[in-house]
Amino acid sequence: MGIQDAIGELSSLLGQRLSRSKSDLELHGASETHFPLTPPDAVAFPKTTEDVAQIVEICARHRCPVIGFGTGTSLEGQSQAPEGGVTVDFQHMNQILEVSQGDMFVRVQPGVTREALNEELRATGLFFPVDPGANASLGGMASTRASGTTAVRYGTMRDNVLGLEVVTAKGEVMRTGTRARKSSSGYDLTGLMVGSEGTLGLITELTLRLHGIPEATSAAVCAFEDVPQAVETVIATIQMGVPMARIELMDADSVRAVNAYAGSDLVEKPHLLLEFHGSDSAVAEQAEMFGELAQDFGGSGFQWAAKPEDRTALWSMRHNAYHAILASRPGARCLVTDICVPISRLAEAVEACRADLQSSEIEGPILGHVGDGNFHACLLFDEANEEERARVLEASERLVELALSMGGTATGEHGIGIGKRRYMEREHGAGWAMMGAIKAALDPDNIMNPGKLVPPRN
Repeated sequence: MGIQDAIGELSSLLGQRLSRSKSDLELHGASETHFPLTPPDAVAFPKTTEDVAQIVEICARHRCPVIGFGTGTSLEGQSQAPEGGVTVDFQHMNQILEVSQGDMFVRVQPGVTREALNEELRATGLFFPVDPGANASLGGMASTRASGTTAVRYGTMRDNVLGLEVVTAKGEVMRTGTRARKSSSGYDLTGLMVGSEGTLGLITELTLRLHGIPEATSAAVCAFEDVPQAVETVIATIQMGVPMARIELMDADSVRAVNAYAGSDLVEKPHLLLEFHGSDSAVAEQAEMFGELAQDFGGSGFQWAAKPEDRTALWSMRHNAYHAILASRPGARCLVTDICVPISRLAEAVEACRADLQSSEIEGPILGHVGDGNFHACLLFDEANEEERARVLEASERLVELALSMGGTATGEHGIGIGKRRYMEREHGAGWAMMGAIKAALDPDNIMNPGKLVPPRN
């Protein structure tokens, strides 16, 4: 038994929908960030849940690793194949199966992207709010428990997944959750699968919570003299109960990179980008309250964007910040940190991060979803320079230690994958071993995305 035997059976089952071309293997073994290329042995392209179940059943019999793949936008190596095996690419499972306007939910296949879903929903008056920036697949977003710019108001994938269809490590099809808004019935298997990063099964269908498109939306950008002023404004805004839909931070280095990349003309100072949702009167009131708070903390240069095209331009600038930062140093790779701390410790954490990077002589523009206490330092380095790479890894380690010392987490939204696994025992203690025990019970042969998230098998 082995990988090649599994591939032989899969070739008979799938025909042209099983690829071993070098380009496909490299595409599915690449990383958005700093991890080296680790391609699978083959890539399967299922069209139905039955296809997925048969693929996994064959791989299970031959103890062949199985790795799920959406759009490949994960940042911690979740979709790479360090032990080889078969990657299951869900690009052909991209159908919206049901939209219930009355109950405000939608059923989708895992390959549907968030942008495609919201385009389809436009005529219904509903939308799906979770926005990680990239046009990620919904299956991948559930697998990594993604969040993003709107989490401060609408929550993360954990809060917006009502139920799942999952193919288990045995090739069996299981459903979790119901269409009801709540349940006290047994273990929360939906919650277990959301964030499991494909280590327990492959998601083949999702039932997602929808929200009403707000009557009015207004966005703005505001400059500050330094990062502490901006962060203190965020803390005050949250503590005052102003219902922000988005509130994002970009430091001066991030703004500089975005200006060069997108041709924008923001003052090269720290900025907050924000958005308000609600009725016309509520949005106006929220904006006025924030404006007063920001002025108290030295905010200036407000630019309001009420027109849809202006809001789109504003958030496109934020979503493209990662690529802008990479472009600021051609040829560099990036390690993206992802800590999240209690909101009261946010300013302290950001300033400690900035001081550490400055003393370590590391380029690390900072941005993030500060309304949740979550921010990212994008640590740039030359992949060929081992000394520089080591300094960046050490800085990332110190930042995680800082977050944990504040009662925070190593990852607010990007997940664990390969890159954050070494921090899990420090964060969870005996809980990490329990995760490993759950994995061993549900996947005894360790075929589902091995080498990720849980402790290594002995």
